[in-house]
Amino acid sequence: MPRVPGGEPWPPAGDAPGGDARGAAGAGAAADTSDAAAAVASGVAAGIAATAPSPSPRVQRPVPAPDHVPILDAAAEVSGAPSALDAPASPAGQAGTAPQTPDTGAMRRGLPRVAGGEPWPPPGLFATPTAAEALEPAAAAASDGPLVTATSEPQTAVAQPATVAAVSAPAVVPDSPAAQAPPAPAASGPDFSTPLPFPRTVWAGQTARTRPQPKPEPQRIGPFTRLQWAGAVIVGGAGLLYAGLMAVFAVRWLLSTQWGLDFLAAYPGEYHLPAGAPVGFPAWLGWQHFFNVFLMVLIIRSGLQVRTEKRPSVFWTRRGGDGKRKISLNLWFHQSLDILWLVNGVIFVVLLFVTGQWMRIVPTSWEVFPNAISAALQYVSLDWPTENGWVNYNALQQLAYFTTVFIAAPLAAITGVRMSGIWPKNAAGLSKAYPVEWARAVHFPVMLYFVAFIFVHVVLVFATGALRNLNHMYAAQGSVDPDAYAMNWTGFWIFSASILVIVAAWIAARPLILAPIARLFGKVSGR
Repeated sequence: MPRVPGGEPWPPAGDAPGGDARGAAGAGAAADTSDAAAAVASGVAAGIAATAPSPSPRVQRPVPAPDHVPILDAAAEVSGAPSALDAPASPAGQAGTAPQTPDTGAMRRGLPRVAGGEPWPPPGLFATPTAAEALEPAAAAASDGPLVTATSEPQTAVAQPATVAAVSAPAVVPDSPAAQAPPAPAASGPDFSTPLPFPRTVWAGQTARTRPQPKPEPQRIGPFTRLQWAGAVIVGGAGLLYAGLMAVFAVRWLLSTQWGLDFLAAYPGEYHLPAGAPVGFPAWLGWQHFFNVFLMVLIIRSGLQVRTEKRPSVFWTRRGGDGKRKISLNLWFHQSLDILWLVNGVIFVVLLFVTGQWMRIVPTSWEVFPNAISAALQYVSLDWPTENGWVNYNALQQLAYFTTVFIAAPLAAITGVRMSGIWPKNAAGLSKAYPVEWARAVHFPVMLYFVAFIFVHVVLVFATGALRNLNHMYAAQGSVDPDAYAMNWTGFWIFSASILVIVAAWIAARPLILAPIARLFGKVSGR
């Protein structure tokens, strides 16, 4: 039949696929082709989509269509079953209620999980809605809207396949929003509470059960480890050695110039002492020197212990006190040594001025400063200045001894008293004028100065004639002639014995030996 009045028969000749005619209508009933089926299927799909819920409802305008179009059932066309086109005509087909091809919605199953087992997954593990169930809400929504059909002229009914329904005029979607279809039930997932229906064949390896043991942190000495300290010493020593060599070359070049020669001639490194200055060292000065070294070494050791001590284990309390002001045993030892050192220092200074030995270490002329520069240049150039300590010190030595005896020692004493228990606690005005923070900020650098002074002093004593210098100080032997006692070993043996005494005192300075001595002056208690 033609699609429009007065048109050509439909479908055009040669467009229909070959096949036998079905039903009583004969060849005319075979007019349904794949193109018509596709057009009708697209129309059905559009109608289903129009009834689906959307964010904003759309109004579809009427689309002109032929008066009488045979269409296939949507479910049969979508599923692609060819039996819908080949089924013979029946009375039910004219009513448009032909049975559909059932769609079970079965899930595709794969290979078995174990040898000889059932295909995976088992049937019924996942619930999947069928195609008919998915189309039911859309069909229900489409049936609620009005369907308007119109024909231009009556047509002769022809035999149609069982799945063909008569549709005349274009479907008009109402302007009101389409009824919302109820959502399809969500597919339930697998139940993980039950064990797997097959034996486990894959297991975690050794790496999953064990973790690598973390490497222990290297032990640190201060901010660096031992290896880092060794590297710092090596690199720093190499840098200092290089800088020292460059300084030696530079100073040697400077002193070889005409300016350097004239400077050394004008300022040889020492100047003459005032008339009446004593010559040589008395015996008391040698003993004072030994006691000073003995006390200084132990004071430095105990001071470092007090500075680095975190939790003291032994305490000392003054006898007759309330017992609340107790100090650690190391602090008591440090303060006791300080008192002995102060007593020894006072005796030393008094004897200096009584015997006139002060002129050896106190500058008496402004020439001391250029001569000190000259002596320093000669030391750096490794060309030691000619000296004889039995008669006179060079200018650099004189300034160093003066600074140690009359500046560094009083600073150490004043700052130490401020930090000790001797300082009055109730003197608020005095404590405000002299804060303890200032004392701490000065006391430790003064100790570092003493350490540096002792190191340089010992190095120069051994570098500029060890036997002669040791005889001067420890054996009180010397002469105006610098070479008179250059091979005498008396002073060396006395010096060696004094070193043994100092080492023994260093080892003995521990709580086991200090506690009985501390009990003579107060009460010793533990934590």
